[in-house]
Amino acid sequence: MQQQIAVVTLGISDLERSKAFYQEGFGWTPVFENAEIAFYQMNGFVFGTWLKSSLEDDTKQQILSGSGAVTLAHNVPEESNVQTVIDQLVAAGAVVLREADEPPQGGRRGYIADPDGHVWEIAFNPLWPIDEDGHVAFKM
Repeated sequence: MQQQIAVVTLGISDLERSKAFYQEGFGWTPVFENAEIAFYQMNGFVFGTWLKSSLEDDTKQQILSGSGAVTLAHNVPEESNVQTVIDQLVAAGAVVLREADEPPQGGRRGYIADPDGHVWEIAFNPLWPIDEDGHVAFKM
């Protein structure tokens, strides 16, 4: 089986609020949207935000509460970008969970929660270069 992820979908409570957050905070524009879902073309996969009730109907699971034990990460090319991105996201509705600091392995990171509580790490890791297409490579 090919090692890849095609789509990551988050359950959300308010589509318009979610779209505003991802557009104003990250600067992302949906490539498709309807009354229940918005899809964003990423670098090698699709990111979706779907009304939680519709996602529960689709999965036939009524236990989709909160963000679970998952964090998403947005890596930036420069250490100084970490605080800039966190500030943009807060202005768009995020809540800071952990102020930006230096982790033991070096670089810089901070954590925010989107308006639905999904946790995002905003990080610069000098050992994980980002190419011009936004792909991150794991190099140690």
